[in-house]
Amino acid sequence: MTRQEEMAALLLPQIDKTPAYYESLYPARQLKEGAQVTRIAPSPTGYLHLGTLFSALVNRITATATGGVFFTRIEDTDKKREVEGGIADIIEGLSRFGITIDEGFVNGTTQIGDYGPYQQSHRAEIYQTYVKELIRQGLAYPCFCTAEELDAVRQEQEAAQIRTGYHGKWAKHRDITPEEARTEIAAGKPFVIRLRSPGSEENRIRFDDVIKGTIEMPENDEDFVLLKSDGIPTYHFAHAIDDHLMHTTHVLRGDEWISSVPKHLQLFRLLGFKPPKYGHISPLMKLDNGAKRKISKRKDPEAAVHFFAEEGYDPDSVIEYLMTVAASDFEDWRRANPTADRKTFPFKLKKMSVSGALYDENKLIDVSKIEISKMSADTVYEKLTAWAKEFDPGFFEILTENPAYTTAALAIDRGNAKPRKDIARWSDAKDYLAYFFASLYVPDHTLPETVHPEDAKAFLQAYREVYVETDDRQQWFERIKALCPALGFAADTKAYKADPSAFRGSVGDLSTVLRIAVTGRRNTPDLCSIMQVLGRAECLRRINEMMNSL
Repeated sequence: MTRQEEMAALLLPQIDKTPAYYESLYPARQLKEGAQVTRIAPSPTGYLHLGTLFSALVNRITATATGGVFFTRIEDTDKKREVEGGIADIIEGLSRFGITIDEGFVNGTTQIGDYGPYQQSHRAEIYQTYVKELIRQGLAYPCFCTAEELDAVRQEQEAAQIRTGYHGKWAKHRDITPEEARTEIAAGKPFVIRLRSPGSEENRIRFDDVIKGTIEMPENDEDFVLLKSDGIPTYHFAHAIDDHLMHTTHVLRGDEWISSVPKHLQLFRLLGFKPPKYGHISPLMKLDNGAKRKISKRKDPEAAVHFFAEEGYDPDSVIEYLMTVAASDFEDWRRANPTADRKTFPFKLKKMSVSGALYDENKLIDVSKIEISKMSADTVYEKLTAWAKEFDPGFFEILTENPAYTTAALAIDRGNAKPRKDIARWSDAKDYLAYFFASLYVPDHTLPETVHPEDAKAFLQAYREVYVETDDRQQWFERIKALCPALGFAADTKAYKADPSAFRGSVGDLSTVLRIAVTGRRNTPDLCSIMQVLGRAECLRRINEMMNSL
């Protein structure tokens, strides 16, 4: 037994498998040529962040565009920061926003796929097997330094204006012998296992970032930790083992990880693995007093994806908007393919922003209005009531008391060539629909300054006599026009514009009076349709109510 093999047996005596065992357990995926395997690997340390949703979208559409696989993996090696229910919150949040998962966690407890377990805390033996092999090869060693000793080294380096870290002569246990390690273990001292880096900061590495292009950086020379004292790996080591065994082809993640690429590429090389392609996604930015900054968990409510659910943004609208952020050519494609499924969009990573796209709430609202305007009344009813049931139970009760009535109200000006775009969020619907429901309707009989109360009253009195509930839009409008001459109003708007002094107002003014009487508003969808949904009795009641108030 060599000295290195002796060290490996001393440090990890319980490990009896070899890397070859796991290589055979997780064979290469049988996918078509060019298919890309991507993943999202969140830590369950809090709520689903907008940046995580965006990253998941990029990974999902990359896999979809190439006929590949998208999987979820939970990186829960930091148990101190783990939040109860964190896995469920993240996975269910992705599902709510339509991010379909091919493998890994599909909810808070269920995993599917042949490359699991998809939770790092359940893969300790796998990591320890590969660490043991690195120790056998002299590429890893135990370190018994205490936190106080490491802090003292850092302070000494800072005082000497030397780059901090466990490297070179500062790597105290780099050449520890099996005998010395046995003595420390016998004394009950905890230890971590570090990589024995063969790198030098004077050397440079270059890699092709599939989003940002060629990047050059110093080679890693730090003997960073592979296994912590509890036998759980650091992110760096777990990432290398997992992405190799799960056959990830593209690691697409936030650009805060760029600085770690030298460590990761070095690990892949020393382990004898083919590295994945790396792509680093720039953060979503926000304007703050004219300056750009990253969206902050502390400052910005929209940092939490749950914010969009509470506000009532339709998940499909949020994803449609994020597609415009992810791909600079998506909007042109959408204009050319207004009804096409997003999954058919030919997404390319090189079309992503390299500096960070700006989160634009106004654009999100515009996109959301367009998306909701395309929906059928039945779809809107289904989605609206589902949102209200969760976030506004009182409104839910109102909406579902008479589903056919509510659906009829939602159907107005919907399904035509130019549908109205009144609803951007489901939370907007309460105000939009208020005049359809007695418990929400608040009359407002304020007239335009151009209409005298006596003229309004005279018109309403005359309209009551000719009102026919079953009129179509043309017949409805013709009845209003027919009342104009006797009241001194122009039935033709062109005639009114040509000589306003000849009339008390126009047919448009009288239509506005009726709209105010029935809805309490000056701007609504088609008034004839609204009156048909409200019914004759309710419309006459409201007309009489306004007449009495004038």
